[in-house]
Amino acid sequence: MKKAVVVFSGGIDSVCLASYLKSKYELYGISFSYGQKANREISAAKSFAKKLGIKQHKIVDISFMKQLYGDSNVLTSAKRSIPSKFDYSIVVPIRNAVFLSIASAWAFTLNASLVAYGAHTGDKNYPDCRPNFAKKLESSFNQGEIDGIKSGLRKNIEIWSPYKKGLSKSDLLKVGYKTIGDSIFKTWSCYSSGKYHCGLCESCNNRKNAFEKSGIQDKTKYLK
Repeated sequence: MKKAVVVFSGGIDSVCLASYLKSKYELYGISFSYGQKANREISAAKSFAKKLGIKQHKIVDISFMKQLYGDSNVLTSAKRSIPSKFDYSIVVPIRNAVFLSIASAWAFTLNASLVAYGAHTGDKNYPDCRPNFAKKLESSFNQGEIDGIKSGLRKNIEIWSPYKKGLSKSDLLKVGYKTIGDSIFKTWSCYSSGKYHCGLCESCNNRKNAFEKSGIQDKTKYLK
């Protein structure tokens, strides 16, 4: 079976992405601790990696990025509050480029043919989620290993996302729910890390909307 490296946060998108790919690929999950407020997503990622039978799951500590990011965004800055709807303050500078660079380096060493992340059509406000960005990154990474690819030592990689196939968050949710059932409510979407989802941040609101659009009763526990 072909191998795929999945950027695996423990949220709805990445868990449903893994559910979507698991019948076609041997999955290798990679999660990142980058100084995010929502550190509960790491424990969720560990749990779902086991549930989905991911071959290897690596948690990579890049928390030094928090210092580099400073107060540029609300997800890593302790001084800034998180908005309830999209605002550019939520965008962590080229976060997906950082994640995909590391994931792709691992993919080349594994001879995996696919690197996947959970960007979907609802992520249009985020430049590093768009298919055009992924396509250019894919071209650059393959160029960086072109001699190894030509010699047969490396596989050409594709950087893939549900966005590339025109899938929405609710589309993904249906796939994930079909695969893991009510366990889907244990995924972590909130930008904070309390006992329950806050129910107020942009990510919680996107989660609520996705369940509503999918027709699946949302059993997530929200504070609000």
